[in-house]
Amino acid sequence: MTDVLRYAAFTTEPTGGNPAGVVLDARGLDDQTMQKIAADVGYSETAFLTEGPDSTGARPVRYFSPKAEVPFCGHATVATAVALAERIGAGDLVFSTPAGIVPVAVDDELRATLTSVEPYVEPAGELTDVLDILGWREDELDPALPSRIAYAGARHLILSTATRQRLAELDYDFDRLLAYMLERDLTTLQLVWRENPTTFHVRDPFPVGGVVEDPATGAAAAAFGAYLRELGLDRPTITLHQGDDLGRPSLIQVELRPGDNRVRVSGNAVPITAPE
Repeated sequence: MTDVLRYAAFTTEPTGGNPAGVVLDARGLDDQTMQKIAADVGYSETAFLTEGPDSTGARPVRYFSPKAEVPFCGHATVATAVALAERIGAGDLVFSTPAGIVPVAVDDELRATLTSVEPYVEPAGELTDVLDILGWREDELDPALPSRIAYAGARHLILSTATRQRLAELDYDFDRLLAYMLERDLTTLQLVWRENPTTFHVRDPFPVGGVVEDPATGAAAAAFGAYLRELGLDRPTITLHQGDDLGRPSLIQVELRPGDNRVRVSGNAVPITAPE
């Protein structure tokens, strides 16, 4: 029987953050079995370490949502790194993901910092359809934060609203948004309200994973860091609040270092003692 661990990532409380399944030994599991385990767990993603460290020390990892495999998942990476650190000690890890190599450092307080793959940012294109799906109006967007598609392991459409209330009132057509995102190879929407230049509140619909909304999305946080850099709005450290509207508050720290295009995303993770 496969041993599935459960962790809440980007929180210090089991009732906060984003729950992730973690399988530290997935050797011998085929795609169908991993997909079934992820569906049975029911969290937005479950991470599977499919082999031990290779000759370079990298550990191959794959990520499955309840509906499909995804190329990269930040919160499941943080959860997996903390689960390993609890067993082998704090230090530096390297994960070989479908999106590329992702180093993760875990400190003595079991706070994990992942370094993204090389990011990119591109135009978002016409927004009429997605705004209609969300029930948003164009005049409710923040003109200082124009829409873009950003990638740091997975693709995310970033849309910024001018008010916290608009973000809090999120309600969308699940099937229409699913079709829209599949057509554009999007993993989530990163919906944003800017509190100040270093503090943002975000929400992430995730219908392609069979989940209405993610309470913490590390991959989107990394992509958002690249987006801010592209717009010249970057700061050394950015704080993202996510999950508050779902009753699972999450805290994600984004770090942007001069001379390095990659984005660092940090957070805690704690065990969940029983399935929710």
